[in-house]
This record gives sequence, structure tokens and C-alpha cells, in this order.
Amino acid sequence: MKLSNDQLIEMYRTMVTIRRFEERVEELFSAAKLRGSVHLYIGEEAVAVGACAALHHNDYLTSTHRGHGHCIAKGGHLPRMMAELYGRATGYCKGKGGSMHIADLESGILGANGIVGGGIPIAVGAALACKIKGLDRVVLSFFGDGAANTGAFHEAINLASVLKVPVIFLCENNQWAVSTPVSYSVPIPNIADRAFAYGIPGRVVDGSDVLAVYEAVKEAVDRARAGQGPTLIEAKTTRWGGHYQGDPQRYRSHEEVERARRERDPIVLYFAKLEAQGVPILEQAEAIDAQVRSEIEAAVAFAEASPEPDPALLFEDLYA
Repeated sequence: MKLSNDQLIEMYRTMVTIRRFEERVEELFSAAKLRGSVHLYIGEEAVAVGACAALHHNDYLTSTHRGHGHCIAKGGHLPRMMAELYGRATGYCKGKGGSMHIADLESGILGANGIVGGGIPIAVGAALACKIKGLDRVVLSFFGDGAANTGAFHEAINLASVLKVPVIFLCENNQWAVSTPVSYSVPIPNIADRAFAYGIPGRVVDGSDVLAVYEAVKEAVDRARAGQGPTLIEAKTTRWGGHYQGDPQRYRSHEEVERARRERDPIVLYFAKLEAQGVPILEQAEAIDAQVRSEIEAAVAFAEASPEPDPALLFEDLYA
């Protein structure tokens, strides 16, 4: 499907929203206004936006500890997201989940997950439910390169392949599992090569190219929706910050990060591509950025004005 100029520009806007949201979260965390820990998505914006652009509104996704970008790309509400980061009662999880546990069932977001690889079997279960119920829905599971080495990954992808459930496994390979380089922990060139062992398609894409991600995920979504089962996609990307905010990053060179910022900024690359295609982005970019910043400040104001959770509700919303 050829994307219209409006759709292309909306994808740009969403990428800018993720970047500005995360930059503001970084400032707020440094000012000790947020609780818990945060794992920023800066540098990986093209993966979430390209992937979610290929989904329908009622499709599902499972997210990770680095999930703000996924939530925004799937249509998450900025004020409720920010309120959750502030630990306020108006947040998505009533202030009790925080950065790593945002969920929005109305938008198809089945939840972020602080357990590495924890969302993968959940996605397969949701996809199986969709198949059994005859729903025209697919499930997209985001996970990192570290999660690709867990038992949950292998068990879930095997079951999904056997049952041909409508799920897409999307590995955001940012080259580091906390401080362990993927070159140390994976003995093959590409994580997507593991798809062969499960009899499903495997594809590697440039995670800095939002349209390349979109095309790969769209093909996988169409395949899943047609009843042909799962696909494993590996998006090679780079996180600009540490594993968590405050990570000293002694395990990698400053040059690695600076090279990514200089050469592989997904927003800069997409802007150039839109200009080359004749999409009128130059005239709109400044206004988009100003509007996004205003929306984020409104979200901060909403969060700061929201009440703290009632301690009497501490044991509500528990599953076990």
C-alpha cells in the first residue's frame, strides 16, 4: 500500500513526539521529579513508528522496559503516560506501574514488561486467542537482542510457528543487552537467521529507516492476517543513551554513540527522504516541533496537577 503525504508526515510527527517526550523525561528524571527508573528510546524511534504504522487500531502489541516509543506510536495518550511516570492516580496504571508497566487496552497495548522477554509469550497467547475467536487481528511483539537469548523467546516462537498464530516477532537489536554486546552473546550474524529453525520467514531491516521497517512489518502483518503464521523481523538500531538513565556506559565507546547521532539519526534520515520524494515537510517541520513541545508541556502540567494514588487502593488491580 502506497502511503499518502499526510500519512508520511504523520509518521514524522510521531517520531518527533517520541524524541521530544523522551528528552523531556530525561530532564524530569534528572530533576528527581519521576519515580523508579526510566529506559529511554532515543535513537530507536523509526522502529516503533514504522512498525505501528503497519497495524490497525484494534491490533495488539506487547512492549518492553524501553516502551515509551511503542506506546506513543500505537496511539497512547501523552498526559496519561506522563502521569504514570509521575506515579499519579490519573496515569494508565493509576500510578502503580510506572515507566516499565504502561498498558492501554483500548489502544491494543497489552502492556510493557520489566521482565526481559516477558512480553513474547503473552503476545503468542493473545494471537492464539485471536485465532480461536476468529478475530481479524494480529499481535506485534517488541523485544530486544537480549530477550532473543531467553527460553521464553524460543518456546514462544516455536509454539507460534506450530500453531500458525497471527503474531509478528520484532527484535529491536540495539547491539547491547545492558552491557553485553550482541557480538558476544549471539554466535550468528543475525538474530533473524534463527527463523529458519522454526520454519518461518526471517528478515533483517535497517532500524534507522522508518519506511524500511514499515514495509517489512506490513508484509508480515498481511501474512499473519491471511492465516500464514508468524514472521521474525530484526531491526538493527542504536540506543543513544545508556541501558537506563544514569548508566555510566563504561562498556562502550563514546565514538560509537556519536557516530550513530551523526550518521544514523532516524529523524534526520527520514526528513531527507521526505524532501527527496517531494513531500512538503520543510514547511511544516518547525510547526510540528512547536506543537509537539506544547503537547508535552501540557502532559507535564496534567501530571503535576494530578493526585497521588490513594493508599487504600494498594491491593486493587492485582492478578494474584
